[in-house]
Amino acid sequence: MHSVEESLERIKRGAVDLLLEEELAERLKSGRPLRVKAGFDPTAPDLHLGHTVLINKLRQFQELGHHVMFLIGDFTGMIGDPTGKNVTRKPLTREQILANAETYREQVFRILDPERTEVLFNSTWFDRMTPADFIHLAAKHTVARMLERDDFGKRYASGQPIAIHEFLYPLVQGYDSVAMRADVELGGTDQKFNLLVGRELQKHYGQPPQIVLTMPILEGLDGAQKMSKSLGNYVGIRDEPNDMFGKLMSISDDLMWRYFELLSFRPTHEIAEWRRQIGHEGLNPRDVKFRLAEELVTRFHGVEAGRHALAAFIERFQKGGLPEDLAEVRVQSRDGRLLIANLLKDAGLTASTSEALRLIREGAVRIDGERIESRDLELSVGSSHVYQVGKRRVARVLVL
Repeated sequence: MHSVEESLERIKRGAVDLLLEEELAERLKSGRPLRVKAGFDPTAPDLHLGHTVLINKLRQFQELGHHVMFLIGDFTGMIGDPTGKNVTRKPLTREQILANAETYREQVFRILDPERTEVLFNSTWFDRMTPADFIHLAAKHTVARMLERDDFGKRYASGQPIAIHEFLYPLVQGYDSVAMRADVELGGTDQKFNLLVGRELQKHYGQPPQIVLTMPILEGLDGAQKMSKSLGNYVGIRDEPNDMFGKLMSISDDLMWRYFELLSFRPTHEIAEWRRQIGHEGLNPRDVKFRLAEELVTRFHGVEAGRHALAAFIERFQKGGLPEDLAEVRVQSRDGRLLIANLLKDAGLTASTSEALRLIREGAVRIDGERIESRDLELSVGSSHVYQVGKRRVARVLVL
């Protein structure tokens, strides 16, 4: 049995907003399991580590004995969440949504306990609602309140169109909390407005308003933009173990601590001690990064995969004679991508693209220790790898 203080400490780890903490403390004191909700629109077939920030927090609630509800927004996904967009988002078809939803079910149970997780689809209640029901729901919010949302306000002020269905999204997400009788809803910081709409709607329907907990948006491998498959700066939870390990080893030492805070299940005091040892006892940040990468590969692929990925990385890099601490070179992409020959030239590893092409043909170019043969290889924005040309020219290169 966890005390209220212990529970609050774990719940607040990494969080940005907790609204309202005193309300959460009161419900924790009651001793009953809280109904904790997080919703995901299945707009893409695969989850990446950025998505798992919320799923990790759900797991923490599970470990504290609470009832976790993983909501798949098969109805809201057809509307298209406009959060953070300066243009109308294209809705997906029901077929696309259902196909993606099936992959979500399989992937989330790599983190959550399937025996203690309730998976719901919001089409369950919305498919039963009549047009009149939607009109009654829409009557509970005003256009003025909608325009308080930053992205809506900016689009309206600049004369950019806002489709009527986009105004429905916060209402529909908010009504999910009513239908699920949520005590707590989790979301990214970009979802704060929508989560607060849920609080207001619960009051309208005579329910105690949910506590809102927001988590940060995880930066991608580049440390600059949010993790996104479209930007190429992501780690997919279904990435092969060696690929996942290598990607995680490519992050900067500063970003490593952000990943520990939001992705690791290690105790905070243990992470703080490693940070102290790096600063005062000369512990190599690389060795701490090994622990992060192995932990995450183990979570998604198992203990043996984690061990093998660590061993393979050490074999490729340390035993291959590559320097342990490489300065990062940043090169600019062309329209989001960069051909390998251009990258080698821009990074100063070859004198020209023709030399780069010749060396690739001769088998003298390696990426992360692996020889490459394709002259047509393209690297995407956010990718960060160690490039070796011959025996002496080597650099870690980040594509911007």
